[in-house]
Amino acid sequence: MNKTIKLTNTFMTVTMVTVVLLSSCTSLPNDQTLAATPNSAVFNGANQPASAMTPLPTRRSYAPGELVDYTAQTGDTLPALALRFNTNVDEILAANTFIPREATTMPQGMPIKMPIYYRALWGSAFQIIPDHAFVNSPTSIGFNTAAFLSTQPGWFSTYRAYVGGEWKSGAELVDYAAVNYSINPKLLLAILEYQGGALTQPEPPVTKNLLGLSRPFWDSPYLQLVLAVNTLNNGYYGWRTGKLLEFEDDDSILIRPDPWQNAGSVALQYYFSRMFTGDEYNHAISSDGLYKTYATFFGDPWKESFDLIPGSLQQPELTLPFPADQTWNYTGGPHTGWGTGEPFSALDFAPPAEQSGCVPAKPENFAAAVADGLVVRSGIDGIALDLDRDGDERTGWVIFYLHLATDQRAPLGSDLKAGDMIGYPSCEGGRSTGTHLHIARKYNGEWIPADSPLPFIMSGWIPHNGVRVYEGTLTKGGLTVTACECGDAYTAVSGNYP
Repeated sequence: MNKTIKLTNTFMTVTMVTVVLLSSCTSLPNDQTLAATPNSAVFNGANQPASAMTPLPTRRSYAPGELVDYTAQTGDTLPALALRFNTNVDEILAANTFIPREATTMPQGMPIKMPIYYRALWGSAFQIIPDHAFVNSPTSIGFNTAAFLSTQPGWFSTYRAYVGGEWKSGAELVDYAAVNYSINPKLLLAILEYQGGALTQPEPPVTKNLLGLSRPFWDSPYLQLVLAVNTLNNGYYGWRTGKLLEFEDDDSILIRPDPWQNAGSVALQYYFSRMFTGDEYNHAISSDGLYKTYATFFGDPWKESFDLIPGSLQQPELTLPFPADQTWNYTGGPHTGWGTGEPFSALDFAPPAEQSGCVPAKPENFAAAVADGLVVRSGIDGIALDLDRDGDERTGWVIFYLHLATDQRAPLGSDLKAGDMIGYPSCEGGRSTGTHLHIARKYNGEWIPADSPLPFIMSGWIPHNGVRVYEGTLTKGGLTVTACECGDAYTAVSGNYP
């Protein structure tokens, strides 16, 4: 115990010195939209087609195991860094003895000596956007999408789509995507402008898929935006966790992101690789591409310094999301918080029932608050329980609940204590084959993977990924429970288990 405390204190001391020196459940909607038809032209912030660009920076080759300088970026973890630099955690710790093995997240700005094993074909080292400007984070507070669009002459200011049984404006659609996927609305507007002249052109481009993303019947501007945000999150969290180390562009050309890259920039590289190749792709990820469009309308995002995920982040104590004296079933291991694919931030629990399918939960089988908090969002698309009670979903720890029944769902503004009823599990919201509860975490707007150096521990139960999505286990002491939709005795989880 004393050794651990000493190591941790040393880690934090180095961090402070550094700062001074460096001063689901699938939730993709099925809604069809009514909208104008778009085109495939690429605009460059000033309504000009992409042309000559600034050459992209490159890196030299490195000797196996050579120590290179790396400055920790927000959200970095040792396992992810090891995967990016093609090394392992033991080698990183041997080269940086001040870092404790149990460290969760690295402090932003901390210098690290990184053992590197060179991979050929590393991509651009140019960083397009900081992570805080990618995520719907505290730095987006104060931005009003509707007010901004009202000042722009482009076609998107008058765009409307029929979604979820009602007509929504372009601003409402951007905000809907920004809130549910937790992606910065300014970034989404910049993408819509870069690929479709949404902010400056009087008419949308004349082509079927505005953003170049192909899926049958998903060709309207709004559904293209939904595909875009889902793709962006797959890139962002794939890099954040170290799963996404390479991908191919639209011509099957291999791309390996530079190990020094940040998650927001890799997310955009991955996104543009889905529809571009060659010069068009290189332009999009350069300083003359999307970065320039973003900066033209919203300023240089790198001028605002914000520590999105602080060093040594710890999760507050959480209980299981149902009454402690009950036993529910673990029906879904780590899977997406919202959308499809990454991030694997959510877990599923189902109450005891005499039959399968979408059946009402018994009165005693309610979903409970896992900690004290304030309900800052409540609707068919989920409840957000704000643990710092500042009233904003974009700050601090937030617990997200999905599939809560409309009847008796905790209303906006409810101030709850741990264990209080927050609603009843159901099949409402997203897609579901049976009554259950979907629960995930965010910190400063960023989804936190359930199985990570900062695990989603509830009442001492620790989740682990399975071979495939929705599989996985919960462990506590000597007991391991394996997720299964079958809801049998082997999936039983109790808050009273010692």
